[in-house]
Amino acid sequence: MKKVPLLLIYSRILLGVIIILLSILQPAFFTWIIITFIFLGLIADIFDGIIARHLNISTPKLRRLDSGVDQFFWLCIVIACYLITPQFFKDNWIKILILSAAEGLCYIISYLRFKKEVATHAIGSKLWTLVLFTTLIQLIATGNSQVLFIICFYLGFATRLEIIAILFIIKHWTNDIPTVYHAVLMRKGKPIKRHKLFNG
Repeated sequence: MKKVPLLLIYSRILLGVIIILLSILQPAFFTWIIITFIFLGLIADIFDGIIARHLNISTPKLRRLDSGVDQFFWLCIVIACYLITPQFFKDNWIKILILSAAEGLCYIISYLRFKKEVATHAIGSKLWTLVLFTTLIQLIATGNSQVLFIICFYLGFATRLEIIAILFIIKHWTNDIPTVYHAVLMRKGKPIKRHKLFNG
């Protein structure tokens, strides 16, 4: 049982690679197969942490691995979306570039301050992941996304700013920081409460 969280994490690497291959080969019903694999990846992402916390094996090393694989998985999906709907990316390249730069800045700041990657797993970022999931599904299924993409862009940018704020507020690298408020409490040396289901 203790290997289940690790298997769920690594499964997203395999799913990501398959998603890119499907977007290149484009066999019959490939968009719906990709959507199914994205959904499976999201489920794996949710349950790896829940199971790890339930088994009391949610270590900082595991959380860092989870964050790194998350980035790889979602990058694979974005690449697949580009291969399937390149016109959408040409029409929205400025917003996509801004969001990508904000995400990259989070990692740069984390490495410069702590020599480690980001693993805050903030609640706002979890919400954004769900919006991003819905946006990418719409894009793959229909070839376009308007309202959802705008929501995704602004929410994504806001949550990246929150992560940057958290990284500047905390004195030492820590994983699973729910919000900026919790980061302030940690800086003051006060204990914080983490939800057992979402932040262990």
